[in-house]
Amino acid sequence: IVELYEGELVTSDLNELHRKVIYRNNTLIEFLSGSEFTPEGLIVCQKRPIQEAVDAPIDNGIRGQPTRDINNRPYKSFSEVIEGKEGRFRENLLGKRVDYFGRSVIVVGPSLSLHQCGLPREMSIELFQAFVIRNLIGRHLARNLRAAKIMIQKKEPVIWEVLQEVMHGHPVLLNRAPTLHRLGIQAFQPILIEGRAVRLHPLVCGGFNADFDGDQMAVHVPLSIEAQIEARSLMFSHTNLLSP
Repeated sequence: IVELYEGELVTSDLNELHRKVIYRNNTLIEFLSGSEFTPEGLIVCQKRPIQEAVDAPIDNGIRGQPTRDINNRPYKSFSEVIEGKEGRFRENLLGKRVDYFGRSVIVVGPSLSLHQCGLPREMSIELFQAFVIRNLIGRHLARNLRAAKIMIQKKEPVIWEVLQEVMHGHPVLLNRAPTLHRLGIQAFQPILIEGRAVRLHPLVCGGFNADFDGDQMAVHVPLSIEAQIEARSLMFSHTNLLSP
Protein backbone atom coordinates (compact mmCIF):
# COMPACT_ATOMS: atom_id res chain seq x y z
CA ILE A 1 0.00 0.00 0.00
CA VAL A 2 1.40 3.39 -1.04
CA GLU A 3 -0.02 6.67 0.24
CA LEU A 4 -0.12 9.45 -2.34
CA TYR A 5 -0.73 13.17 -2.02
CA GLU A 6 -3.80 14.24 0.00
CA GLY A 7 -4.16 10.83 1.63
CA GLU A 8 -5.06 8.86 -1.51
CA LEU A 9 -4.03 5.19 -1.29
CA VAL A 10 -2.76 2.96 -4.07
CA THR A 11 -2.85 -0.78 -3.35
CA SER A 12 -1.72 -3.91 -5.12
CA ASP A 13 -4.25 -5.92 -7.10
CA LEU A 14 -3.59 -8.86 -4.78
CA ASN A 15 -4.61 -6.71 -1.81
CA GLU A 16 -7.94 -5.97 -3.47
CA LEU A 17 -8.54 -9.64 -4.23
CA HIS A 18 -7.75 -10.64 -0.64
CA ARG A 19 -10.02 -7.88 0.64
CA LYS A 20 -12.87 -9.43 -1.34
CA VAL A 21 -12.21 -12.79 0.36
CA ILE A 22 -12.54 -11.18 3.80
CA TYR A 23 -15.65 -9.27 2.79
CA ARG A 24 -17.47 -12.35 1.46
CA ASN A 25 -16.42 -14.44 4.45
CA ASN A 26 -17.83 -11.82 6.82
CA THR A 27 -21.03 -11.77 4.77
CA LEU A 28 -21.44 -15.54 5.21
CA ILE A 29 -20.78 -15.30 8.96
CA GLU A 30 -23.51 -12.67 9.32
CA PHE A 31 -25.86 -14.78 7.20
CA LEU A 32 -25.32 -17.90 9.34
CA SER A 33 -25.66 -16.05 12.63
CA GLY A 34 -29.00 -14.57 11.61
CA SER A 35 -30.98 -17.81 11.81
CA GLU A 36 -30.46 -21.37 13.10
CA PHE A 37 -32.79 -22.93 10.51
CA THR A 38 -31.19 -21.70 7.26
CA PRO A 39 -31.76 -24.19 4.38
CA GLU A 40 -28.68 -26.17 3.32
CA GLY A 41 -29.09 -25.18 -0.33
CA LEU A 42 -29.03 -21.50 0.58
CA ILE A 43 -25.84 -21.98 2.60
CA VAL A 44 -24.17 -23.68 -0.38
CA CYS A 45 -25.16 -20.76 -2.60
CA GLN A 46 -23.53 -18.37 -0.13
CA LYS A 47 -20.34 -20.45 0.04
CA ARG A 48 -19.82 -20.42 -3.73
CA PRO A 49 -18.87 -16.68 -3.88
CA ILE A 50 -16.30 -17.33 -1.15
CA GLN A 51 -14.69 -20.11 -3.21
CA GLU A 52 -14.58 -17.82 -6.24
CA ALA A 53 -13.00 -15.09 -4.12
CA VAL A 54 -10.38 -17.54 -2.79
CA ASP A 55 -9.54 -18.73 -6.32
CA ALA A 56 -9.21 -15.20 -7.72
CA PRO A 57 -5.86 -14.26 -6.03
CA ILE A 58 -4.33 -17.47 -7.42
CA ASP A 59 -5.81 -17.29 -10.92
CA ASN A 60 -8.30 -14.50 -11.57
CA GLY A 61 -10.93 -15.62 -14.06
CA ILE A 62 -10.46 -19.38 -13.66
CA ARG A 63 -14.14 -19.70 -12.70
CA GLY A 64 -15.63 -17.52 -15.40
CA GLN A 65 -15.57 -13.74 -15.48
CA PRO A 66 -12.51 -12.22 -13.75
CA THR A 67 -12.88 -9.77 -10.89
CA ARG A 68 -12.46 -6.21 -12.18
CA ASP A 69 -11.79 -2.77 -10.74
CA ILE A 70 -13.90 0.38 -11.19
CA ASN A 71 -12.24 0.98 -14.58
CA ASN A 72 -13.30 -2.50 -15.78
CA ARG A 73 -9.70 -3.71 -15.72
CA PRO A 74 -9.18 -7.30 -14.49
CA TYR A 75 -7.15 -7.56 -11.31
CA LYS A 76 -3.71 -9.15 -11.74
CA SER A 77 -3.57 -12.48 -9.89
CA PHE A 78 -0.52 -14.24 -8.46
CA SER A 79 -0.19 -16.56 -11.47
CA GLU A 80 -0.12 -13.56 -13.82
CA VAL A 81 2.59 -11.92 -11.70
CA ILE A 82 4.97 -14.88 -12.07
CA GLU A 83 4.17 -16.16 -15.57
CA GLY A 84 5.37 -14.96 -18.96
CA LYS A 85 8.48 -13.19 -20.21
CA GLU A 86 7.95 -10.20 -17.93
CA GLY A 87 6.97 -12.34 -14.93
CA ARG A 88 8.91 -12.55 -11.70
CA PHE A 89 10.78 -15.74 -12.66
CA ARG A 90 11.99 -14.89 -16.16
CA GLU A 91 12.38 -11.16 -15.61
CA ASN A 92 13.91 -11.03 -12.11
CA LEU A 93 15.23 -14.49 -11.20
CA LEU A 94 16.32 -16.33 -14.35
CA GLY A 95 17.68 -13.23 -16.06
CA LYS A 96 19.31 -10.13 -14.60
CA ARG A 97 21.11 -7.06 -15.85
CA VAL A 98 24.81 -7.38 -15.02
CA ASP A 99 27.98 -5.32 -15.39
CA TYR A 100 31.22 -6.43 -17.06
CA PHE A 101 29.25 -7.96 -19.90
CA GLY A 102 29.44 -7.75 -23.68
CA ARG A 103 27.74 -9.33 -26.67
CA SER A 104 28.76 -9.71 -30.29
CA VAL A 105 28.51 -11.96 -33.35
CA ILE A 106 30.96 -14.86 -33.44
CA VAL A 107 33.25 -15.55 -36.41
CA VAL A 108 35.64 -18.41 -37.06
CA GLY A 109 39.18 -18.19 -35.66
CA PRO A 110 41.05 -21.33 -36.81
CA SER A 111 44.44 -19.89 -35.78
CA LEU A 112 43.38 -19.71 -32.12
CA SER A 113 44.09 -22.41 -29.58
CA LEU A 114 41.12 -24.35 -28.21
CA HIS A 115 41.20 -22.38 -24.95
CA GLN A 116 41.48 -18.95 -26.60
CA CYS A 117 38.93 -16.48 -27.92
CA GLY A 118 39.46 -13.24 -29.78
CA LEU A 119 37.92 -10.12 -28.22
CA PRO A 120 37.64 -6.86 -30.20
CA ARG A 121 39.60 -3.89 -28.84
CA GLU A 122 36.47 -1.77 -28.44
CA MET A 123 34.78 -4.43 -26.31
CA SER A 124 37.89 -5.34 -24.34
CA ILE A 125 38.63 -1.81 -23.15
CA GLU A 126 35.07 -1.52 -21.84
CA LEU A 127 35.07 -4.91 -20.13
CA PHE A 128 38.47 -4.45 -18.48
CA GLN A 129 38.32 -0.68 -17.96
CA ALA A 130 38.31 -0.89 -14.15
CA PHE A 131 41.39 -3.13 -14.18
CA VAL A 132 43.17 -0.85 -16.67
CA ILE A 133 42.46 2.24 -14.56
CA ARG A 134 43.80 0.55 -11.43
CA ASN A 135 46.93 -0.48 -13.33
CA LEU A 136 47.49 3.03 -14.72
CA ILE A 137 47.20 4.63 -11.29
CA GLY A 138 49.29 1.92 -9.63
CA ARG A 139 52.12 2.42 -12.15
CA HIS A 140 51.87 6.23 -11.80
CA LEU A 141 50.93 6.63 -15.45
CA ALA A 142 47.82 8.56 -14.36
CA ARG A 143 47.39 10.77 -11.31
CA ASN A 144 43.78 9.92 -10.55
CA LEU A 145 40.60 8.30 -11.87
CA ARG A 146 39.69 11.25 -14.07
CA ALA A 147 43.11 11.38 -15.71
CA ALA A 148 43.02 7.63 -16.37
CA LYS A 149 39.59 7.87 -18.01
CA ILE A 150 40.80 10.72 -20.24
CA MET A 151 43.74 8.58 -21.36
CA ILE A 152 41.33 5.76 -22.23
CA GLN A 153 39.03 8.11 -24.14
CA LYS A 154 41.98 9.43 -26.16
CA LYS A 155 43.11 5.81 -26.76
CA GLU A 156 46.75 6.58 -26.06
CA PRO A 157 49.21 3.84 -27.13
CA VAL A 158 50.11 2.94 -23.55
CA ILE A 159 46.48 1.95 -22.95
CA TRP A 160 46.73 -1.05 -25.27
CA GLU A 161 49.96 -2.20 -23.60
CA VAL A 162 48.32 -2.04 -20.18
CA LEU A 163 45.22 -3.77 -21.54
CA GLN A 164 47.33 -6.63 -22.88
CA GLU A 165 48.93 -7.07 -19.45
CA VAL A 166 45.56 -6.98 -17.68
CA MET A 167 43.98 -9.53 -20.04
CA HIS A 168 46.91 -11.94 -19.77
CA GLY A 169 45.88 -14.69 -17.37
CA HIS A 170 42.41 -13.24 -16.78
CA PRO A 171 39.82 -15.68 -18.20
CA VAL A 172 36.44 -14.64 -19.59
CA LEU A 173 33.23 -16.65 -19.77
CA LEU A 174 31.47 -17.16 -23.09
CA ASN A 175 27.79 -18.09 -23.16
CA ARG A 176 25.37 -18.79 -25.97
CA ALA A 177 21.64 -18.82 -25.30
CA PRO A 178 19.77 -21.01 -24.75
CA THR A 179 21.98 -22.53 -22.03
CA LEU A 180 20.61 -26.08 -21.97
CA HIS A 181 23.53 -27.82 -20.23
CA ARG A 182 26.79 -27.02 -18.48
CA LEU A 183 28.78 -26.75 -21.70
CA GLY A 184 26.62 -23.78 -22.71
CA ILE A 185 29.00 -21.53 -20.77
CA GLN A 186 32.77 -22.06 -20.87
CA ALA A 187 35.92 -20.14 -19.97
CA PHE A 188 38.49 -18.85 -22.48
CA GLN A 189 41.71 -16.89 -22.44
CA PRO A 190 40.98 -13.60 -24.29
CA ILE A 191 43.22 -12.41 -27.10
CA LEU A 192 43.07 -8.79 -28.29
CA ILE A 193 42.02 -8.56 -31.96
CA GLU A 194 40.88 -5.99 -34.50
CA GLY A 195 37.30 -5.77 -35.77
CA ARG A 196 34.01 -5.96 -33.89
CA ALA A 197 33.25 -9.70 -33.83
CA VAL A 198 34.28 -12.33 -31.28
CA ARG A 199 36.52 -15.04 -32.73
CA LEU A 200 36.12 -18.65 -31.65
CA HIS A 201 37.85 -21.88 -32.62
CA PRO A 202 35.43 -24.03 -34.67
CA LEU A 203 36.16 -27.21 -32.68
CA VAL A 204 34.70 -25.80 -29.43
CA CYS A 205 31.36 -24.85 -30.98
CA GLY A 206 29.78 -28.25 -30.29
CA GLY A 207 29.14 -27.60 -26.61
CA PHE A 208 27.48 -24.28 -27.41
CA ASN A 209 25.57 -25.71 -30.39
CA ALA A 210 26.89 -22.66 -32.23
CA ASP A 211 27.81 -22.02 -35.83
CA PHE A 212 29.04 -19.04 -37.80
CA ASP A 213 25.89 -17.96 -39.64
CA GLY A 214 25.22 -14.95 -37.41
CA ASP A 215 25.08 -16.48 -33.93
CA GLN A 216 25.71 -14.12 -31.03
CA MET A 217 27.53 -14.93 -27.81
CA ALA A 218 27.75 -13.13 -24.48
CA VAL A 219 31.05 -12.37 -22.76
CA HIS A 220 31.28 -12.14 -18.95
CA VAL A 221 34.31 -11.12 -16.89
CA PRO A 222 34.78 -12.96 -13.55
CA LEU A 223 35.91 -10.34 -11.03
CA SER A 224 37.08 -12.05 -7.84
CA ILE A 225 40.22 -14.19 -7.58
CA GLU A 226 38.06 -17.14 -6.49
CA ALA A 227 35.86 -16.82 -9.59
CA GLN A 228 38.90 -16.63 -11.86
CA ILE A 229 40.46 -19.73 -10.27
CA GLU A 230 37.21 -21.64 -10.61
CA ALA A 231 36.84 -20.63 -14.25
CA ARG A 232 40.43 -21.61 -15.00
CA SER A 233 40.31 -24.97 -13.23
CA LEU A 234 36.79 -26.15 -14.09
CA MET A 235 35.44 -24.23 -17.08
CA PHE A 236 38.26 -23.88 -19.59
CA SER A 237 37.12 -25.24 -22.94
CA HIS A 238 40.06 -27.60 -23.51
CA THR A 239 39.24 -29.42 -20.24
CA ASN A 240 35.64 -30.02 -21.33
CA LEU A 241 36.10 -31.52 -24.79
CA LEU A 242 34.49 -34.87 -23.92
CA SER A 243 32.42 -34.11 -20.80
CA PRO A 244 32.45 -31.57 -17.93
